Amino acid sequence: MITLLAIDWAVVGIKAGQLILCLSILVILHEMGHFLPAKWFKCRVEKFYLFFDPWFSLVKKKIGDTVYGIGWLPLGGYVKISGMIDESMDKEQMKLPPQPWEFRAKKPWQRLIIMIGGVTVNLILGFFLFAMILWVWGEEYLPAKNAVYGVYVDSLGKSIGLKDGDKITAINGKEVVNFSQISTNIILNEAKTIQVVRDGQQMDVAVPEGTISQLLKRKGDPLAYPRFPAVVDSINKSTAKFTLGALQKDDQIIAFNGTPISSFYELSDIKKNYKDKEVTLTVLRNQTDTAEVKVRLTADASIGFYPRSPDKFLKFEVKKYSFFESLPAGVVKGWETLVMNVQNFKLLFTSKEVKASESLGSFLTIGNMFDAKWDWERFWRMTALLSIVLAFMNILPIPALDGGHVLFTLYEMITGRKPSDKFMEYAQMAGMILLLGVMAYALGLDFWRYLFKN
Repeated sequence: MITLLAIDWAVVGIKAGQLILCLSILVILHEMGHFLPAKWFKCRVEKFYLFFDPWFSLVKKKIGDTVYGIGWLPLGGYVKISGMIDESMDKEQMKLPPQPWEFRAKKPWQRLIIMIGGVTVNLILGFFLFAMILWVWGEEYLPAKNAVYGVYVDSLGKSIGLKDGDKITAINGKEVVNFSQISTNIILNEAKTIQVVRDGQQMDVAVPEGTISQLLKRKGDPLAYPRFPAVVDSINKSTAKFTLGALQKDDQIIAFNGTPISSFYELSDIKKNYKDKEVTLTVLRNQTDTAEVKVRLTADASIGFYPRSPDKFLKFEVKKYSFFESLPAGVVKGWETLVMNVQNFKLLFTSKEVKASESLGSFLTIGNMFDAKWDWERFWRMTALLSIVLAFMNILPIPALDGGHVLFTLYEMITGRKPSDKFMEYAQMAGMILLLGVMAYALGLDFWRYLFKN
C-alpha cells in the first residue's frame, strides 16, 4: 500500500500539467467541430465550455448569443445548441414549438454534419499531429533483426519459455519488424507462438493461456528488452557513494555481487533488491583487465553512473520526412493507431484473457502515460494518440455520445421517421448513466491499483 508521503508530487504536477494542456487542446477543437457547422447552418449555440461547470464556472463571458466559459471539472467539455437533447436535459425548451434557429428544426443531413464534426476534427488533428511529429523529429525505431545481443526477459518472459539471449524473429509466424511492438503484436494477434533463434537454432515458443492478461496488467511494460552491455558513460558525482575503488568511464559491469551481468537491463533488474545497501561490482576495464568496486546504492537503488546509450551498441533506424512526405505518412500512422484501438476494443468482447477490470483506466491512468519531465515530442505523440482514441470512443453508437446521435439521425434518414423527443430524453439519460457508471468504475479501479499496488 502506498502513502501520500511516498508520492513524488513534483512528477505528479508535471504529468497533471501535460494532461490538462492535452485535454484542453482536444476538447476545444472537438467542440469547435460541432460549433462551426452549427453556426454555418444558423443554429443558436447557447454555450461553449472547456470542462464541465456544475454549480459554477471558473470563467465565463457572453459574446452574442453564446456564453463562452471554463468549468472546474476537467472531464471534457460541451457546446449547448438550442433545440438539442443533450447532457443539459433542457426539457422546458423541448416542450415549445421548434424555432428556425434550433437544432431540431434543421434537416437530417445538416444535423448529421453537426454531430460528426467533433469526431472529424479529432481524426484530422490526430493525422496532422502525427505528420508534424514525423516532419520535425522523424521516426526512430529498433528493427527486431538489429537486436544482435538478443533479448533480456524478466520473470513473465521466462515463465512462458523465453530465455535471455533469444532473438525474437516472428509472432504467430509473422515477421517482427519493430522491436518495440513485440508486446503489442502478441496482444492484438492473440499470439499462440513466438518464433526465436536460440543458440543458432530456429524454434517456436508456445504462448500459454494467461500471458495476454499478464501483459495487459503491466500497463505498457514490455515482455522483452533489447540486450546491450552495461557500460559506464559518466559518473554522477552527486549520488555515487564508492567505498572501495571507483567506476571509471568505459568500464563494463560484468558481475553484481558475484552474479554475472550480461546486459544493462539485467543490472537494472537485479539492483532493485539492494536499496541503500553496499554491493560489489566486477568490471571489465580497458577491454582486458578486471577490477572490483564497492559502492553503496541510494534509497532508489541508484549506483551513481550514467550508462552508455543503447544506440552505441544497437543500430537504430531513423527515417526523416520532408513536409510533403510527412502528410501521407501521418495519415498512415493515424490510421494504424485507429485500427489498433478498434482491435483492442474488439478483444474486450472476443478474448477470454482481456478483461475490462484490467484494461480500463481513468484520467489517472492517462495522466501517468505522460513523461515525468516535459518532453514535447512525447507530449505531442500522446496528444495525437488521444485525439484518435477520442474520435473512436465518441463515434460508438451509445446515447449521450456523438455516435448515439449519429445513429438516431441515420435511422431517421433511412426510415423517414424521427424518434420522439421523449424517446431521445430517455435514451440520453440511459447513455449518461452508462457513461458515468463506466467512468466511476474506471476511477475506482485506478484508486485500487495505486493504493494497493504490489
